[in-house]
Amino acid sequence: MTAVLSVEALSTSFFTEQDEAKAVDGVSLTVEAGKVLGLVGESGSGKTVTGFSIMGLVDPPGRVTGGRILFEGRDLAGLSERDWRTIRGRRIAMIFQDPMMTLNPVLRIDTQMIEAVRAHDRVDRQTAWERSRDALGKVGIPAAEERLRSYPHQLSGGMRQRVAIAIALLHDPALVIADEPTTALDVTIQGQILAEVQKLCRNTGTALVWITHDLAVVSGLADRVAVMYAGRIVEEGDVNDVLDHPRHPYTRGLIASVPEPGLRGGRLPQITGRAPQLNNMPKGCAFAPRCSFASGMCDDKPSLTSLSPGRAVRCFHPQDGAMA
Repeated sequence: MTAVLSVEALSTSFFTEQDEAKAVDGVSLTVEAGKVLGLVGESGSGKTVTGFSIMGLVDPPGRVTGGRILFEGRDLAGLSERDWRTIRGRRIAMIFQDPMMTLNPVLRIDTQMIEAVRAHDRVDRQTAWERSRDALGKVGIPAAEERLRSYPHQLSGGMRQRVAIAIALLHDPALVIADEPTTALDVTIQGQILAEVQKLCRNTGTALVWITHDLAVVSGLADRVAVMYAGRIVEEGDVNDVLDHPRHPYTRGLIASVPEPGLRGGRLPQITGRAPQLNNMPKGCAFAPRCSFASGMCDDKPSLTSLSPGRAVRCFHPQDGAMA
């Protein structure tokens, strides 16, 4: 299938007068048309900065320091802001974790959505209003006409998030980057949103990068999954293969940390230690200080090694076998 997005050795750093913090360190990933890639990892692993880097939204003191970002064959690195305006919102859309990063607090919802439609399509105001109303209905907002007349502060946090998702889907973009967009939603609405984005991908060929820490969501939504740790991809592959047979100790630790039904009164498994500071990374494998399988080999940096077609792991001691 056609690769809508192909990221090659992407690196993004944040600079201070004293040092450099590598938030994204040589990340490569591919998303095909109509497919969903789940990007998972702990907070601070570099997932969101990867999304911002793809969208050209990294602000100083941060900047993309290397790699290529190919969207529909076009390298996005170094695009002018004018060129970005023709792509952002229409061909590529992003759903932010905090809806107030999307919504202007002093403008009504209809004003913002109509502006988003007419920024890219030459339609009259009534047509733009109707598209906005229909988009709100798709994400489960009742009384859509009334909500269009509301200001963001008059809506609940979950309702604002649904409006932000509706805005991202207005133009049926070729690529959507979703940064934990259902965190503020209840389970019923979350399920409705997931069904809507799956339908969007299936019917229009939209490619989706779903950034999350929720492995349950990834297991039911994604086709492939990439696991990030300390700014690097440490494991990637088919979602069922990775979640059923994780090879990297970090991936196994994440899965083992998920509470199991019926486990009451027992201590939850956890990954010992803390993620390293990005401006003070270990010399070799970034996960080695927290890994029970670490050896002297881990003083060197492991590379992302292919185990089979479409399956790779960054580890000197890849584990084998299904999770217990």
